[in-house]
Amino acid sequence: METFTEKVIQIIKNIPKGKVASYGQIATLAGSPRAARQVVRILHSSSKKHNLPWHRVLNSQGNIALKKNEGFEVQKGLLENEKVKVSDSGKIDLEKYLWTG
Repeated sequence: METFTEKVIQIIKNIPKGKVASYGQIATLAGSPRAARQVVRILHSSSKKHNLPWHRVLNSQGNIALKKNEGFEVQKGLLENEKVKVSDSGKIDLEKYLWTG
């Protein structure tokens, strides 16, 4: 049986280029709808190890959650390289770019 962490890692790996998902959406798909903060922890601790497309994961409002000095521009640039339009404030149009899993 897959653990929650294993499910989250697999879900994040499946987010296609040019699409985004929210922490809460990933938690729900992994079977624990109230575990969005766990998804944040998993991303933080496992992105490099599992080569996760961390930049495709946003908060529930469709915003980049990182602050300007914590990787905001890196995430914005990676998304823009995948043809995702990102506003200067880090907002992404979820109606257009949300991955439905």
